[in-house]
Amino acid sequence: MTRALPDGARVVVAGLGVTGRAVVAALAGRAASVVTVDGRAEDADVRDADDPASAARVVEGADLVVASPGWAPGTPLLAAARDAGLPVWSEVELAWRLRVERAPGPQGTRGRAPWLAVTGTNGKTTTVEMLASILTAAGLRTAAVGNVGTPVVQAAQDPTLDVLAVELSSFQLHHTLTTSLEAAAVLNVAPDHLDWHGSLDAYAADKGRIYARARVACVYNAADPRTEQLVRDADVTEGALAVGFTLGAPGPGQLGVVEDVLVDRAFHAAPDARDRQRTAAELGTLADLAHLAPADGTPPAHVVANALAAAALARAHGVPPAAVRDGLRAFRPGAHRIARVRELDGVAWVDDSKATNAHAAAASLAAYRPGTVVWVAGGLAKGASFDELVADRADRLRAAVVIGVDPEPVRGALARHAPEIPVVVVDPGDTGSVMRRAVAAARDLASPGDTVLLAPAGASMDQFASYAQRGEAFATAVAEL
Repeated sequence: MTRALPDGARVVVAGLGVTGRAVVAALAGRAASVVTVDGRAEDADVRDADDPASAARVVEGADLVVASPGWAPGTPLLAAARDAGLPVWSEVELAWRLRVERAPGPQGTRGRAPWLAVTGTNGKTTTVEMLASILTAAGLRTAAVGNVGTPVVQAAQDPTLDVLAVELSSFQLHHTLTTSLEAAAVLNVAPDHLDWHGSLDAYAADKGRIYARARVACVYNAADPRTEQLVRDADVTEGALAVGFTLGAPGPGQLGVVEDVLVDRAFHAAPDARDRQRTAAELGTLADLAHLAPADGTPPAHVVANALAAAALARAHGVPPAAVRDGLRAFRPGAHRIARVRELDGVAWVDDSKATNAHAAAASLAAYRPGTVVWVAGGLAKGASFDELVADRADRLRAAVVIGVDPEPVRGALARHAPEIPVVVVDPGDTGSVMRRAVAAARDLASPGDTVLLAPAGASMDQFASYAQRGEAFATAVAEL
């Protein structure tokens, strides 16, 4: 077993956001010394490590660097650590090494809490929160942690938790080295964060790290060949299953949908059961997801896919079918995820500010009828193109309103692939009023029966502090109409 920390470790913590501060707290009493580095935090020990010489001075004499997710591998500090031969860990890696024994609970569980983890370009937060809801319905002490909110290193030291539902980003996985998860899922892989990773292949490879040493199951998207290939390439524990989820009828070893029933053909029977190939377990129905649907009551395809992935992870942990059904019924999504803000003059206003890349925006647009969406889009492209998105979803659009400091990536894609669609570009000059002006433009473009959909396909930080602030600005502007 790997040691939690080198004896008398001198640790450099890169970043003092929520993750970095949780790392510092976890290292208290465990490390001989801790040096924090963050150019924006006034209480950081070091605020200037932006060139190779200063970075080399910071890591001199250190034993370990723990990097927050926002620190790209090419930053001078992490490059200096590698040049010095120092290990670089993610907060997730530190959390894995610092796990504590569980306190006895109602179900008599012992040992360290296993992790059920989710990654993917889109759907991570919804899936991990669905998973937590299912685990709770099964009577387990759990929490949705990681990229979703509570730092993993904090949850890993909580002895009252039976099992962790963990959301992991590609950033977090990049420096994660020794985890051995009970079950892990990659929901999908599409171009995103290419400015951080350098290429789609490198991005996908970091996603695939979640499968390394998996003990019970590797869950993948049967409609996304790249996720299946990541399972094939993974070095897993002997006996771990490859479990696909599909929106169609599931084959052996898969979860899927038969008519309107969610079906499990992976965990429904013992591996040596004689009738295993001819039987299945019913986990619920599409009606159990109706509260997550747009106005017509039909749950969007990506919501069903997320539910199947969450169910697969829960079933890998031994959760009974009834708990899957009850957990999905009880689940309520977080803010800014296809949230209906208001209906006014026959027009629905929907906040999906969490759709921060093209893949997420495509899934959001697909939930609506052709020709009925006034699309509010734009933001930081993160090195991605929007041509495929617009080409695939142009049929859904009545019009578009483009925001962002640089509107050209979205505006250009619309001009190339949907030239007949009316487009209003919002002048980015006055950032404080950008959403109010976008909402006013959308109102002029919408007709009764339409939906004005904020699904930006870009990150928010060019004009807003976060996707949440962007969604709140949208809701406020709509309320003022």
